[in-house]
Amino acid sequence: MSQIAARQRLYRRQRSSIFHGFDPVLTAAVAALLFIGTLLVYAATRDWYARNGLDPQYYLKRHVINIAIGALLAYGTTVIDYRLLRAYTPIVWGLGVIGLIIVLIPGLGSEINGAKAWIALPGGFQIQPAELAKISIIIGMSMILSERTHDSDEPTSRDVLQALAVAAIPIIFILIQPDMGTVFIISASVVTIIAVSGSPTRWVVGLLLVAVLGGVVATNTGVISDYQIKRLQTFVDPTVDTQGTGYQLRQARITVGSGGLIGTGLFNGPQTNGRFVPEQQTDFIFTVAGEELGFLGSGLIVILYLIMLMRAFAIARRTSDPFGRLVTTGVIAWFAFQIFENIGMTLGLMPMTGVPLPFISYGGSSMFATLIGFGLLQNVHARSRG
Repeated sequence: MSQIAARQRLYRRQRSSIFHGFDPVLTAAVAALLFIGTLLVYAATRDWYARNGLDPQYYLKRHVINIAIGALLAYGTTVIDYRLLRAYTPIVWGLGVIGLIIVLIPGLGSEINGAKAWIALPGGFQIQPAELAKISIIIGMSMILSERTHDSDEPTSRDVLQALAVAAIPIIFILIQPDMGTVFIISASVVTIIAVSGSPTRWVVGLLLVAVLGGVVATNTGVISDYQIKRLQTFVDPTVDTQGTGYQLRQARITVGSGGLIGTGLFNGPQTNGRFVPEQQTDFIFTVAGEELGFLGSGLIVILYLIMLMRAFAIARRTSDPFGRLVTTGVIAWFAFQIFENIGMTLGLMPMTGVPLPFISYGGSSMFATLIGFGLLQNVHARSRG
């Protein structure tokens, strides 16, 4: 009986320590980003919906619901010790692949902006399996590369090839959709995990070369669709497609630049209220920040992202568990590249790829995935203390 009581006390103590074991700085940064994102989504949609006799809080309500569901998923991710996730990794990876297959089945997948990447759900909601595939790839590769069935301190070529196969199968299905933006982000995580795992440098160099050659081949063989090629052309020369992607890029720059130092004020942006920038509540939400919050408000968002990434990097350095370190660095690479790509394409520094801004853009699947990634970071942090 005494042993049972001791185990119960230990269990309660572990549950309590996990709840209180979250990194407070990381939590505060993410909470601030979620709050700012909620205001920006409301600002991006409120005026136009009201003028057209629609519910001005339509997107706001759905965004708050997405955050609530994502927060529950994030907490659920922290309940189970991340080291036990290895046992569930094949299931998570398999479900991710199944989701990617379902979107390609006629009648089940929905096509938006040229990509058949969504599954329609009741109530007007949609889910994008490619977003959740990011997580399954990260934990799948981390599991393979962290396990040592040999005496070497670094992964063998067989380990690396198995890990790349885990990433390649979902990537192929995502390319078929096609969703190049998600492929780029996943590729950043793949290369980072391979590099941090201790794999020989030739693998990292080889992957970078394959990525470059793959991009050239895809462009010349029709794998990349016409509208995606136009996005690349517009990045080089914004005057190429003045009524399409060139228009979107030009309006994005105008909107961000019109905010000046302190912005026009929340809900008072002429460009935003006129909806001159397409997809301004999703992929181009940073334009709303640029116009209505100005340079200072936009700078605050960037600072919050830097704080978040620095804390995540500290968690990766602190943990001595190879699996936890690889999972954390994979999430860091995912967040960092997606943030850079989204803000960069808004400013014309990166090609337009249609990726949302983490924790800020409207979108259920992206919100769920990023908050699960946040939960993984907190999980590793809570189990690595002391």
